[in-house]
Amino acid sequence: MVVVFLADGFEEVEALAPVDLMRRAGLEVVLAGVTGMEVTGSHGIKVAADVAANEVDPSQAEAMMLPGGLPGTLNLEKSKTVQACIDACVKEGKLVAAICAAPSILAHKGLLKGRRATAFPSFQKDLDEGGALLSDEYVCRDGQFLTGRGMGVATQFGLALVKALVSQEKARELQASIQWEA
Repeated sequence: MVVVFLADGFEEVEALAPVDLMRRAGLEVVLAGVTGMEVTGSHGIKVAADVAANEVDPSQAEAMMLPGGLPGTLNLEKSKTVQACIDACVKEGKLVAAICAAPSILAHKGLLKGRRATAFPSFQKDLDEGGALLSDEYVCRDGQFLTGRGMGVATQFGLALVKALVSQEKARELQASIQWEA
């Protein structure tokens, strides 16, 4: 199971494009509502969560994902449940993915120190201050951490999740099926 945490103010495309691709790849993806069972994105789109965030058992997750957006990222960072899931996934060596502003959450925890990572340009200072090695890539994986720059690379980020959690072959198959140009 891949847990995607949603909090009011999340960036809709950054959350839903990767979720769509992971589900197309056959992965079980659970939308966990941090601020309620109906979560409103930063552009007013309402999304129904599958479970309340506090119902998530991190030991059952094979990976977790944090979309960006404001104030969604701030709401995610304030959540003790999200913080506990990050800690559990890191401890167990599971994939932790974050896009746009959300990699700043990982940087604030000191998790990106000495690792290549990226984020939305105005949040790269948080990564730099956290000791990350800023990458010029739009989507960057270093060990168990996968980071992306923003909404414009949400499909590329989703395909990287599929590659990491299923296979390169499945990611290529999906890339062709959705007519996404690399």
